[in-house]
Amino acid sequence: MSGDFVDTALIVGLGNPGSQYERTRHNVGFVVAETIAARVGGKFSAHKRSNSDVVQARLGDRPVVIAKPRSYMNESGGPVAGLVRFFSVKPVNMIVVHDELDVDFGLVRLKLGGGEGGHNGLRSISKSLATKDYLRVRVGVGRPPGRMDAASYVLKPFAAAERTELGIVVEEAADAVELLLKLGLEEAQNRVHRP
Repeated sequence: MSGDFVDTALIVGLGNPGSQYERTRHNVGFVVAETIAARVGGKFSAHKRSNSDVVQARLGDRPVVIAKPRSYMNESGGPVAGLVRFFSVKPVNMIVVHDELDVDFGLVRLKLGGGEGGHNGLRSISKSLATKDYLRVRVGVGRPPGRMDAASYVLKPFAAAERTELGIVVEEAADAVELLLKLGLEEAQNRVHRP
């Protein structure tokens, strides 16, 4: 980009394509990506080279690519690697927004790198990029009740009580992405991880 010395940031919302998954816990990353795109007045369009839907925009003074891979969650790595290559994004300038079983519903947590906690979308991305060193916005969905299988739980819609709060949680996750871009990880964590 001529005259632009600010690195492009890639914001990836994780989810599964198809209307049957639209309102499930596993698709909260898509919802956050759509919220950020709406804030910048962007409309997603197909990016064939990466098998993703993307919006190119600016958040503050930062050029950003907001993306939703078109693959299923457990194959997110291919599209994400394609985006990283095409837009010349360093993994450290990538933010992945995803559902997180190990965080209570209603909470948003930020981190750089670390394990995938059994999340197949993250595992696929880490494998395709050969690094775990990318930023994550972890949107809490909580643990499944009783003996329900985690995979079944994340593919179910949010409970009625959760749906009443979901809009606020999604806005907070979108705010967290913007804070990461503006302030960096430590300062964003200080603001988002309030007691």
